Amino acid sequence: MLRVLILHNRYQIAGGEDVVVQQEAEMLSKNGVAAEVFVVDNDSITSTWESVRAAKDSFYSKSMHAEVSKIIRRFRPDVVHVHNFMPRLSPSVYHAAHSEGCAVVQTLHNYRLICANAQLFRDGKICDDCVGRSFGWPGVIHRCYRDSLLGSGVIAGMTAWHAKRGTWKTDVDRYIVLTEFARDVFVRSGILPADRIVVKPNAVADPGNGSGSGNYLLYVGRLSPEKGIEVVLQAAQQGAGFGLPLKIAGAGPLEALVRDAAGNGKVEFLGNRNRADIYQLMQNASALLFPSLWYEGLPMVLVEAFATGLPIIASKIGAMAQLITHEKDGLLVEPGSAEGFQAAVGRLLSSSELTASMRKNARASYQATYTPDINLQMLLQVYKEAAQLN
Repeated sequence: MLRVLILHNRYQIAGGEDVVVQQEAEMLSKNGVAAEVFVVDNDSITSTWESVRAAKDSFYSKSMHAEVSKIIRRFRPDVVHVHNFMPRLSPSVYHAAHSEGCAVVQTLHNYRLICANAQLFRDGKICDDCVGRSFGWPGVIHRCYRDSLLGSGVIAGMTAWHAKRGTWKTDVDRYIVLTEFARDVFVRSGILPADRIVVKPNAVADPGNGSGSGNYLLYVGRLSPEKGIEVVLQAAQQGAGFGLPLKIAGAGPLEALVRDAAGNGKVEFLGNRNRADIYQLMQNASALLFPSLWYEGLPMVLVEAFATGLPIIASKIGAMAQLITHEKDGLLVEPGSAEGFQAAVGRLLSSSELTASMRKNARASYQATYTPDINLQMLLQVYKEAAQLN
């Protein structure tokens, strides 16, 4: 029986990565793989001293090396699969795994290894100033990590130190990225060995196909500038708007802006909703609006939309331009264009044939790429390749 130890540093605010870690562990366990999950969090980092210690340990945590080594000796995994290692786990867990004879797999959910804020996004626009540099000094100068000079310096220093040490090229047997676009970015950065980077998207259990009979548009996600929520709010409010109400589900720093826009019949704010509610909203919506302005990884909301047969109207940027086929399972719009989103919605609503075709193709995209069965086989193949290298 294959044995896999999954390591993850949970985020203080739960996000998509945390969901993926849980889903993959459950998927493996249900299919005859012995999977154990070791999760740490940042809840103990509450003082300046704890922050300084966490920053130091993010380079190489001896305590986590010892803790993970102890778990490995007890559980005896074949593969150690790392998700987020910042800040408490640190890359020391790679060494712990290899010292005990385990293969190492690292999923890269974002661009942290080449960008202090992990988004390649600064001041409202795409930024790749640190891509390809041995030390990401632009990210430090611009305080890209939580607007902190010290924090940004720690991130840049950690990635540069491990690059010089050879960690990224020797201590990981396989890197998983979620899209071909992300693979191209990491290859261009030169920080990782290209022959060890494989593409495996996220998956979602089948929520059931929808009918789209609700006659409304839907936005699901974080309410923050990089997500482009202001773009669709503008599109919904200017002129005749979309012609359909826009329902918004989510939370974030721009929540007050969304609340102010709601209540006029054009925008309805739903707040945070659980997965069951989101699936029902998707099944009944006419289209999902995805106006993101940054290089997204693989947002679960896109996979869930495909699974419910929901056409996606998205910014033509980064991975979205690869994941969505224009006029097949969605429509692509110039990033930041409120008029473009208005026109795309009008195009969709003006043709029942196009709408029906895109709903069918969206569902087909899910069945071809994002089901748990397909994802399991891809993940097992990655583990097999990693073990052969180790």
